[in-house]
Amino acid sequence: MSCPKLYNVLQGRMSLVGPRPHAMDHNEYYKDVIEDYMQRHRVKPGMTGWAQVHGWRGNTEQLQDMKKRVEYDLYYIDNWSLGLDLKILIMTLAKGFINQKP
Repeated sequence: MSCPKLYNVLQGRMSLVGPRPHAMDHNEYYKDVIEDYMQRHRVKPGMTGWAQVHGWRGNTEQLQDMKKRVEYDLYYIDNWSLGLDLKILIMTLAKGFINQKP
C-alpha cells in the first residue's frame, strides 16, 4: 500500500475500500463514453475495490476494460456493506496487487 494514499485515508479524503480514483483526463473522456461513469463519484475513492480484486485494474487497453471496471465499481456502490468491505480487504491481502484480468 502506498503511504501517500494511506495518509489520504487517515485525513478522510479517501477510504480503504471504494472505486479507485482515475486521472482527471480519464474522467473527462469516459463521462461522455460510458453511461453512469460519473456515478463512481458518489462515494470516496478507495485504496482497493471490488473491481481491483476481480482483476479490473491497471491500464485499460480497450473501452470494454473500463466498462467492466465501472460495472464492478457501481456494483460495489449499490451493494455496499461492512461485510463486503471486509471481503474486499481480505481478497486484497490474499491476492495482493497482481494485475490479472479475468
